[in-house]
Amino acid sequence: QPADMMSTKAFTLVSAVERELLMGDRERVNIDCVECCGRNLYVGTSDCFIHHFLLEENALPAGTATFTATKQLHRHLGFKKAVNELRAASALNRLLVLCDNSITLINMLSLEPVPSGARIKGAMAFALNENPVSGDPFCVEVCIISVKRRTIQVFMVYEDRVQIVREVSTPEQPLAVAVDGHFLCLALTTQYIILNYSTGVAQDLFPYCSEEKRPIVKRIGRQEFLLAGPGGLGMFATVAGISQRAPVHWSENVVGAAVCFPYVIALDEEFITVHSMLDQQQKQTLPFKEGHILQDFEGRVIVATSKGVYILVPLPLEKQIQDLLASRRVEEALILAKGARRNIPKEKFQVMYRRILQQAGFIQFAQLQFLEAKELFRSGQLDVRELISLYPFLLPTSSSFTRSHPPLHEYADLNQLTQGDQEKMAKCKRFLMSYLNEVRSTEVANGYKEDIDTALLKLYAEADHDSLLDLLVTENFCLLTDSAAWLEKHKKYFALGLLYHYNNQDAAAVQLWVNIVNGDIQDSTRSDLYEYIVDFLTYSLDRELVWKYADWVLQKSEEIGVQVFTKRPLTEQEKDSFNPEDVITCLKKYPKALVKYLEHLVVDRSLQKEEYHTRLALLYLDEVLRQGPSASGKGAEVTETQAKLRHLLQKSDLYRVHFLLDRIQGAGLPMESAILHGKLEEHEKALRILVHELRDFSAAEDYCLWRSEGRDPPYRQRLFHTLLAIYLGPGPSAHELTVAAVDLLNHRAAEFDAAQVLQLLPGSWSVQLLCPFLMGAMRDSVHTRRTTQVALGLAKSENLIYKYDKMKLKGRSVLLSDKKLCQMCQNPFCEPVFVRYPNGGLVHTHCAAGRHTNPSSPSPGART
Repeated sequence: QPADMMSTKAFTLVSAVERELLMGDRERVNIDCVECCGRNLYVGTSDCFIHHFLLEENALPAGTATFTATKQLHRHLGFKKAVNELRAASALNRLLVLCDNSITLINMLSLEPVPSGARIKGAMAFALNENPVSGDPFCVEVCIISVKRRTIQVFMVYEDRVQIVREVSTPEQPLAVAVDGHFLCLALTTQYIILNYSTGVAQDLFPYCSEEKRPIVKRIGRQEFLLAGPGGLGMFATVAGISQRAPVHWSENVVGAAVCFPYVIALDEEFITVHSMLDQQQKQTLPFKEGHILQDFEGRVIVATSKGVYILVPLPLEKQIQDLLASRRVEEALILAKGARRNIPKEKFQVMYRRILQQAGFIQFAQLQFLEAKELFRSGQLDVRELISLYPFLLPTSSSFTRSHPPLHEYADLNQLTQGDQEKMAKCKRFLMSYLNEVRSTEVANGYKEDIDTALLKLYAEADHDSLLDLLVTENFCLLTDSAAWLEKHKKYFALGLLYHYNNQDAAAVQLWVNIVNGDIQDSTRSDLYEYIVDFLTYSLDRELVWKYADWVLQKSEEIGVQVFTKRPLTEQEKDSFNPEDVITCLKKYPKALVKYLEHLVVDRSLQKEEYHTRLALLYLDEVLRQGPSASGKGAEVTETQAKLRHLLQKSDLYRVHFLLDRIQGAGLPMESAILHGKLEEHEKALRILVHELRDFSAAEDYCLWRSEGRDPPYRQRLFHTLLAIYLGPGPSAHELTVAAVDLLNHRAAEFDAAQVLQLLPGSWSVQLLCPFLMGAMRDSVHTRRTTQVALGLAKSENLIYKYDKMKLKGRSVLLSDKKLCQMCQNPFCEPVFVRYPNGGLVHTHCAAGRHTNPSSPSPGART
């Protein structure tokens, strides 16, 4: 990305020590090193002086600060060389000063050398171990590059003495050193290495050329170093010799580097550059000429030229993040916010980070990046009402919600955000619909489900969305007053009825739907609304509501309207609420509905009440008579009502037969008459009607089968003999009846007593004519004889077995004495009369007789 797109104001450069304060008018004096410890600032100069200042920080409203330095004192070290390095050991109240290859210990406040004169000689450079190996708090570990070739020495420094603890040889001459625990990170002549001075194990990192550029080795955190690598790269390395972060791109001639999380700061001859460790991008460039010192002291970054000392003041991370968000750089803001986690207490961070995610979500939302916005809202646990409140009128009037302060975005409402663009507005509404639908059943909705569901209902209604009805027929928390007004405004009357129903206002719901069907109000949501109302009333438990609208539904359609009574699922309680007598009274004005209801009582509910059966039969009969005389006779077309009438007359035993027979007389309904005569057991009359009036011989056979259903074989035989007698009797169409008689005998041979039939038949009939009948009769006779013989043989066998058992039992002797006791009463036998059971048990004859009359007495055996 271009530099201007990525630029961030992360630091401001402020002056700490003015040149005049430091050196007055001495032109030739230069600053060679600096050290900062708390408020104490120490400056080492080229004329062998150490200057001590106290820094006073003055915070500014914008989040930055200015500094005022107050000079405390200065002291000459007594050499003619420059002061090369300064390091404070605050635990010892000592300043370690490298000058003329010697490290001197001086008092931090008085700048006086320690009285013992303790010093480390022969040092070219040194570094303090900020992760010390020894646990002694009053001791500092110092690592020096010795004047001896290719040698590193490790010292323990106390208040007034020093002690060498280790000397290590290096493969090449070391030029710079940093230390962490037992690990030394060294810049040698041609490469960087990690050296464990405890074990002597060395690991090469990467090569570089010390003649071309100055090496940089900085400890930046626990077990991690920052190095100036080849090609202008700032490289990170751990004590294990690996890099866990991507490198940053510096200029080729960097002279100093420092880390102020999450930034890496580098200094060259003209600029200070700031790179992010989080995304490796260059974030800021500050012009700074002739800089030669850049160091960080516990988060405070100091730069110096040879004449002045300056401080890089970091802007608070929150301010940086807000600046990024303000310029719509969401990704960078989030990276920076995540990176800030290590610098901020956990609870405070979580609150801050959630808010940043929410702000970022609104930025993405305003750019119509809905997927990204949704993810940010979800991660940031956004109170979804913040989003709903952007849309005018969506939050219920009763909602107590007020927007977050400070605000999460700059928009008053959706109109301002979309600048009135209707297409954008529609997209935003579609997004809110899907987002609310997703979150309404999650924890995000807890506490304000009413606001969410009411807003969702309003969006659905406005957009004419199919999901409106789904929302209303499932569990929801839509507020009645707000929702009802909105649905009415958008003419969603059917949906309004569902809302009333959900809020237990069924009367209002049905009245509204009835108005739609009647055309008083317009709503085309359901073309089958009348059927829906009938269905609704069918399952309604409100008795008064059903009775109130019963006439209305029946007037619209008798066949459909009656379903409020016929399809009702009947609980015990409802049987009382919808008493059949009351329903029948109501249906008197609606004959079609009455028929349907009586069919429901008689057929579906199988109510065994004569009144219902007779009434239904009468209604069928009236309808048949109203339809006019149908063609009667064999194969005549039967209307649906006539078929129902016949079925009822045949199957029911509850209607008043004589009453119906009187009604049918002379009405030209012979089949119905025959059925009724059959019910009165007047079989000859019935069969004569079927044979002589209707000439329907198959119907006559069916009649015999129907009336003999469930009766014994002789009854059936009598019916068929009656029919045969009618066929053989005198009368017109004798030939036709003779053919019918022959067919009957030949097809139903099993139903007749052959001996009786042969006596009835005319002598003129040939055997050939009755061949099937006679063969069937013979077969039946033979079959009967044989099965009787088999049964007789089996009975004889069983009798023989019993005789054999009896003989066996009689063949055994039984010893009886006055000492033997009866198995039942336990008394001795007084006379030689007894009963013996198959198991050998002996009992008195009176005890045995008593057992048969008193089955609960103890049983000595199953059979006597």
